Amino acid sequence: MHRRFDDTQLGTLEIFCAAAELGSFTAAARAAKVTPASVSRSIARLEERLGARLFVRTTRSVRLTDVGRLYAERCARALAELADAERDIGGRQSATTGHIRVSLPTTYAHYRLLPRMGAFRLRYPGIRVDLHVSNRNVDFLGEDFDVAVRVRVPPDSQMVARKLEDAPLVLVASPSYLARAGAPGSVPELAAHECIQFELPSTGLTIPWLLKVGERVEEVTTRGALSCADDVLAGVSLAEAGVGIFQAYHFVVEDALAQGRLVEVLPATRGATRPFSVLYPHAQRVPARVRAFVDFLLEPGRTPRRT
Repeated sequence: MHRRFDDTQLGTLEIFCAAAELGSFTAAARAAKVTPASVSRSIARLEERLGARLFVRTTRSVRLTDVGRLYAERCARALAELADAERDIGGRQSATTGHIRVSLPTTYAHYRLLPRMGAFRLRYPGIRVDLHVSNRNVDFLGEDFDVAVRVRVPPDSQMVARKLEDAPLVLVASPSYLARAGAPGSVPELAAHECIQFELPSTGLTIPWLLKVGERVEEVTTRGALSCADDVLAGVSLAEAGVGIFQAYHFVVEDALAQGRLVEVLPATRGATRPFSVLYPHAQRVPARVRAFVDFLLEPGRTPRRT
């Protein structure tokens, strides 16, 4: 039998796909644990073998040519098929087991994932899961995390980000606050109200509210005498206590709205969202236990109401 591909050529295809996905020879080298020069030589040999230029190289960046983009798409599909075949066979040979560490923000943890962890444990009894519930941005390598859920995706080329949902935002206040201060009738009238502030733990900066004004979603700066940091749920608690108006994810306050503990404010400004994504380090082969957890997060019907 004539072999069309040897082990070196298959490895070159994996490196090529990594460089195509990450848009950087240096990032591909880090992911593959080789030198950037080795990546450059591998891709040069591949281009010579194909007789086609796959990347346009400049001193600052690389980008795929049209031919390179088509080739990358087909190679990625082929390698994914091989990986799936290996996973399927491996899954038949042994149960998915091991230990994973997961970083979760408080909102997503309490209102999205924790209510589903019982189902995950029943499906994968051999996986031990350590859940780190905090809004602090973790150091994946330094703290040995496998998966994180985040609203803001860090500019880290070694991270794979897959969107979980676009979570709608809503303005809320308690009936007692609105009885005392009145309900604002427009966005400018928010300036006369106590608007509970939230500070990003990573920067200490106050987050502007995202409001639909006309046909556009705009960032609106508000003011208030009370602010909270690190935990968004603290702002919800302050709103329920009658302190002022707060912007929260609808899935966090939907029960309080249904039960009358909170009232929606300026419903005409509704329409803005923030994206939640699951992140995990880029690797040529993601461990089965990590893939099982990520796939569980992404599967349909993943947003139960908290009871």
